[in-house]
Amino acid sequence: MKEGQKRWTREELILTFNLYCKTPFGKLHSRNPEVIELAALIGRSPNAVAFKLVNFASLDPSLKKRGIKGASNHSKLDKEVWDAFNNNWEELAFESEQLRAQLYGKGQGTNDFVQEPRITEGKEELRLVKARVNQQFFRSMIMAAYNQTCCITGIGIPSLLIAGHIRPWAEAPELRLNPHNGLALNALHDKAFELGLITITPDYKVRVSPQLPTEEASTFFSRYEGQPIRLPQRFLPDPELLKYHNNERFLH
Repeated sequence: MKEGQKRWTREELILTFNLYCKTPFGKLHSRNPEVIELAALIGRSPNAVAFKLVNFASLDPSLKKRGIKGASNHSKLDKEVWDAFNNNWEELAFESEQLRAQLYGKGQGTNDFVQEPRITEGKEELRLVKARVNQQFFRSMIMAAYNQTCCITGIGIPSLLIAGHIRPWAEAPELRLNPHNGLALNALHDKAFELGLITITPDYKVRVSPQLPTEEASTFFSRYEGQPIRLPQRFLPDPELLKYHNNERFLH
């Protein structure tokens, strides 16, 4: 660390990682208004925040698989924050949203529900708050990873897109916030995936169930049979989870 520079705190890095998760890869730069805003609030330069975002990118194995490298000199604390999120998405996502709400203030693009006093009024109320906040965080993360685009059809209308789970929400609580368990799909294909009428293979290709009625299949689904999906910019879908969907959910 250069003389005169102040060390990054854990809270600052959590806030920066929160932004990393919600920002399309092509916007991890110092000209991004959200980067500029966070920098001002934590007393850093936009370049410093952008550099930390790229540091986090260097730790992302899904980017490494695509041959994309971030900065190579991430700190020990950068790695600790990365590992903390990846080992416990549910708790760290909520903590990052709480920190964000405290820093930005109500009405500044934060989740106002985090700030409501009832957050401390009991375990059940807290559970409901966390579920809602984390669902919104998961959607923001998946939409950013897929650049607001359906991975099967290429539809790029956010209001028509779902941040879906490969392994259902109810079946695997430990995977609810894990972005490697997420897919950006339009509402129709998300429902078809949920029902097992389509699947995505571990090598990221679409399969269509033979149980679909012929007319509907040819109109909405068959054109995608065997086609590769649009891969996310980060957080690649876990092949093992896709294998589970192929074997346990897909209607052969």
